Amino acid sequence: MILFTPHHVEKIKAGAKTQTRRAWKRPRAKVGAVHLVKTELFSKEHHCKIRILDVRRERLGDISEDDARAEGGYSISEYIQVWKSINGVFDPDQLVYVVVFEVVG
Repeated sequence: MILFTPHHVEKIKAGAKTQTRRAWKRPRAKVGAVHLVKTELFSKEHHCKIRILDVRRERLGDISEDDARAEGGYSISEYIQVWKSINGVFDPDQLVYVVVFEVVG
């Protein structure tokens, strides 16, 4: 299970979001694994399923224009604002996990 904002769930279902960056201390997703997409931790409801295609670690500030688009159709500056709204602060030197996925159900 991976949590997303309701706004991002719609982008995932539409195929506009195929990446997510996470400030995990260790990876919580493995290539090939299938995860439920949820908006609430303890809810039994899920919105779809995603298969993990790639997991890599990089600096948050190294996001490219293509990556920002894969995060939901954003420009880099728009993505920075989205990150801040979810995580509070955008530190370009912060190491994050980049999770690439596809919808499978």
